[in-house]
Amino acid sequence: MTTPIATSTTDSQMHNNIMAAGSRDRPPMLATGRYAQWRSRFLRYIDTRPNGDALRKCILTGPYTPTMVTTPAVPATEDSPEIPAKTSVETVLNMTPENKAHYESEKEAIHLILTGIGDEIYSTVDACQTAQEMWEAIERLQQGESLNIQDVKTNLFWDLGILVNVHFSHDGRDNCSLTTQDSYQDDD
Repeated sequence: MTTPIATSTTDSQMHNNIMAAGSRDRPPMLATGRYAQWRSRFLRYIDTRPNGDALRKCILTGPYTPTMVTTPAVPATEDSPEIPAKTSVETVLNMTPENKAHYESEKEAIHLILTGIGDEIYSTVDACQTAQEMWEAIERLQQGESLNIQDVKTNLFWDLGILVNVHFSHDGRDNCSLTTQDSYQDDD
């Protein structure tokens, strides 16, 4: 009789690697501390999509905003009266193909971003209205996480610097005193 091989750790690692790398059908997942790699992989994944240029525009520059379109006046003829010039909001029907692709890609861009992040970040970007807002919120969150880690390291350095410079002195009368000397001094 053979004994089953414990592969749960290996399977778990393989699952995590697949989720981090993504696939053809799924964007890469953002892993803690791996924002720079995720950003690069995510944008490369976007570029492989048929509407990659439009998705990239949605994420990096924002959604397409329809503009005002002026329809020129049509002079009167024997059979019809003059039709005056009119200004209206651009619709999907009269957009250029490039603008239409950009306009229609917004929902897909939002979906792809939400698919590429975990539950711990979802609550941060849930209120965002556009893919660009989500992208920027994730970037701020990840940079803030890095800045917070650096702040902790800096504060710890200064705290340790103060502790390292603690001196014990003995005054010769069996009295000991504890003094601290800050390693940081203002030049004011």
